Amino acid sequence: MNDNLLLKVEILIQQNKFAEAEKILKNLLSEDSNNVHFLALLAEVNLQQDKFDIANKLIENAIGLAPDHPHLFYIKARIAIQQDDYDKAEENIKQSIELDPYDADYFALLANLKLSRKQYKEALDFANKALEIDAENILGLNTRSSALLKLDKAEESFETIEGALREDPNNAYTHANYGWGLLEKGNHKKALVHFKESLKNDPNFHYAQAGMLEALKASNPIYKLFLQYSFWMSNMTAKYQWVFIIGFYAGIKLLRALANSNEALQPYLTPIIIALSLVAFSTWIMNPIGNLFLRFNTYGNLLLDKNEKASSNFVAASAGIFLVGVLLYFLFKEDKFLSLTFFGFAMMLPFSLMFSPSKYKNAFLIYAIVMAILGVLAIVVAFLTGVLFNLLSVIFAVGFIGFQWVANFLMIKENNK
Repeated sequence: MNDNLLLKVEILIQQNKFAEAEKILKNLLSEDSNNVHFLALLAEVNLQQDKFDIANKLIENAIGLAPDHPHLFYIKARIAIQQDDYDKAEENIKQSIELDPYDADYFALLANLKLSRKQYKEALDFANKALEIDAENILGLNTRSSALLKLDKAEESFETIEGALREDPNNAYTHANYGWGLLEKGNHKKALVHFKESLKNDPNFHYAQAGMLEALKASNPIYKLFLQYSFWMSNMTAKYQWVFIIGFYAGIKLLRALANSNEALQPYLTPIIIALSLVAFSTWIMNPIGNLFLRFNTYGNLLLDKNEKASSNFVAASAGIFLVGVLLYFLFKEDKFLSLTFFGFAMMLPFSLMFSPSKYKNAFLIYAIVMAILGVLAIVVAFLTGVLFNLLSVIFAVGFIGFQWVANFLMIKENNK
């Protein structure tokens, strides 16, 4: 009887009918509360439903009953990954490997963890280990391909992932992963083909949806350059990201000091300083601007979520205020209109990132709202008093400069596990 029910549970899990599987497992556990297999399956269905705390409690209970069962630590590692606790995940998957060093899935998961932590050489080594045990392990093949790409071995990378597709030609994850690899190497047209294939097999696969969005935007040459820059930055560890960012800002400051101290150099240095500053600024707003243009694309519009649409709307509105401010200033020659110009220009930054993920919930959104309130009040004061540099406008300017460092800090933290 229980065998039939367990078979039904496994079929329901394969069909992603987790709530129905959960109901059966709870009934089974009510008759045998210490059954480790039931507990592990129930933890799995809770994990699949994003009920991480419940899944963790169940797996802890199971480990307490069977501390030498490697699969339990494997599930616990996957729960920890979903909770962004990569140290705990690594500790648990290593425990699985210690208890059973002949399971390819355990090495593949460890390889994937190393890949997420930008430890590309270790990721490749563990992926190779997984494939030594099982040459057809899909996660192992995908992780090997991604690690090779990050190690600048594109040809080997694509050979590996094409091998994975031969093993499982309809695998949504492999097609999406291949698409991201192609996108990173600048081939957005071929990437689109694989994202489309991935979504054909799994229409709700967010990884493929996000990839298709970027591939569509990459049809614009300027966005394509920005995307290559984004890949280049994201491949670096936090330390080198900070070295680059601080070096870039220090370089601009040095050029500015040189231009101020030497009038003869000013005609040559000023355009470089302006160009570098515009490049730095454009990297912040390129994504929402790309989303804005994508909204005029029949298919692209369907891929944008409500936050991406809202963010692009606010950035477009800020750009409009900036242009209106410039126009009014040149028409009426009154400084108060410059407050509109600066507000519109500055608000493009926080509005572009206000829905970005962060470990500090809604941090970007709150910062954007506070900046917007301060900016509007500063404009009101400027129009009422005629004083452009009032207390509120100074606080707003400090907030604008500070935002870049706060945003870099939060984004680098999010990007490095």
